[in-house]
Amino acid sequence: MSAEGQALVGSVALAAIGASGLDPAWIGGLTMGADPISYAIAHRSWLEGNPLNAFSVRKEAKSHGMGQQIEGGLPEGARVLVIEDSLSTGGSAVRAVEAVRRHGAVPVGVFTLVDREAGGRERIAELGLPLIRLFRAAELLDLAGHSEGPSTSPTAS
Repeated sequence: MSAEGQALVGSVALAAIGASGLDPAWIGGLTMGADPISYAIAHRSWLEGNPLNAFSVRKEAKSHGMGQQIEGGLPEGARVLVIEDSLSTGGSAVRAVEAVRRHGAVPVGVFTLVDREAGGRERIAELGLPLIRLFRAAELLDLAGHSEGPSTSPTAS
């Protein structure tokens, strides 16, 4: 959530999304993890003149007010890229994809900063969606100088 992190993530993520050819109009995922990433990308997209709007998915619909699960004005039929900070088993991304579909929008893929290689990529593929990932956990461990691979336990943190 640092200013520098927002600037870097927004720039690098927007470039990866553009290179994917998925052409979403909206980006978002489960709050809190997806929020700073989505907002950083949306901000950068505005600066570059090709805006992607952001939204948030609540874990559950609000029990008051309009009872919405998705906040941010996401219209029905919108092409959506679901955002995930770190993809482990894929549970959060799957919940976000399901909420977006119930809302009437069209998920075109899932984006994550880090694929922890704990089965999430396979779960996303089962939904018929491509995954854009900036890093695999093993790559980050190698860069940090660790020779052991990432934990594949779904409960690892």
